[in-house]
Amino acid sequence: MINIIETEKIIKPELDKIDDIVFFNSKKVLYAFQKNSVSEYHFNSTTGYGYNDVGRDVIEQVYSDIFKSEDSLVRSQFISGTHALTVSLFGILRPGDIMLSISGTPYDTLHEVIGIKDNSSSLKSFGVKYEEIDLVNDDFDYEKILERVKTNDIKMIYIQRSKGYSTRKSISIEELESIIKEIRKVNEKAIIMVDNCYCEFVTTKEPIEVGADICAGSLIKNLGGGIAPNGAYVVGKKDLIELIGERLTAPGEGKEVGPSLNMNKPILQGLFMAPSVVGSALKTAILTSYVLEELGYKVEPKYNEERVDIVQNIIFGNPEDLKKYTQGIQMGSPIDSNAIPEASDMPGYDDKVIMAAGAFTQGSSIELSCDGPLREPYIAYQQGGLTYEYGKLGLLKALERLGK
Repeated sequence: MINIIETEKIIKPELDKIDDIVFFNSKKVLYAFQKNSVSEYHFNSTTGYGYNDVGRDVIEQVYSDIFKSEDSLVRSQFISGTHALTVSLFGILRPGDIMLSISGTPYDTLHEVIGIKDNSSSLKSFGVKYEEIDLVNDDFDYEKILERVKTNDIKMIYIQRSKGYSTRKSISIEELESIIKEIRKVNEKAIIMVDNCYCEFVTTKEPIEVGADICAGSLIKNLGGGIAPNGAYVVGKKDLIELIGERLTAPGEGKEVGPSLNMNKPILQGLFMAPSVVGSALKTAILTSYVLEELGYKVEPKYNEERVDIVQNIIFGNPEDLKKYTQGIQMGSPIDSNAIPEASDMPGYDDKVIMAAGAFTQGSSIELSCDGPLREPYIAYQQGGLTYEYGKLGLLKALERLGK
């Protein structure tokens, strides 16, 4: 039987580190709000075309200041992080261009977008070429990457920071900075794009600050703070944001259209709460990591390792424990706690997936959630926790379901 009080004494130094990061990022957000004179009238909404939506425009300026980017696109018209990434890829790449992923195969939901899996609407079907270079021992393959990109025929270099449904480690901001610096020594032209999903506010720096040209993520993950009900963001160089905006709406209209439809306030309020909510998710992950390892399961990262994203891997090694743990997280949720998740087919995934998400917003993984494909080595990918207290209660229910 795990004694949570004693456990928290052991992990307290790690929890204190999270508090320092939360304070740093809270200052960053608050100063961006103040710099842009965010006011109550920015909560007002537009409909139809969305011309002259001052709230929408100030949100995008706030995002640019936080990420230290030239421009940004923050819209409810993006239905997910995958959608924002897709619009960005189709906005930037042209027939004959080469996209090179240097972090291995991207997340499952992008396979049909890129053309890794056949789809008549993929980038491949439009003549965009795709190559990838795998990580080696959870690090970039510097030799192979630099040899490939020095030819200057690569249009885009793509990096996914979070692990997705893989067994690799997620990519830290320091590792990202290091590879970008080396790439720029041999190639100044290639566009470096980063999938930043699950990673925002986990540390004190973001990808644009270390040399990325474009960066995207979801608002029902970290930056929505559990308040934004949908949407996503893209930040980066102004000319690239313009291309992406015109792909989201229409050439010649771009960022100038897109009604906010009463979304300005929840987007701003969610962003304001995001540093604290991300901190709670990280504390929940740290506690989970320590407890599950004590119970004999393999975990990644370990409780005292550097955190790169809000995702905690628990390697169960068998399908039954994966199912029971995931079901326990659902039972510890505020919404649909009486539901018992079962593995099923899901759009964009090759394997059956079991998913616990008793969330206020469908698919919100900043709220305590847990999912995993039913394939070896049977890993549960846990993320979120709007407060540390609710995260702790969810963990206790999952342990109960496991019989621990």
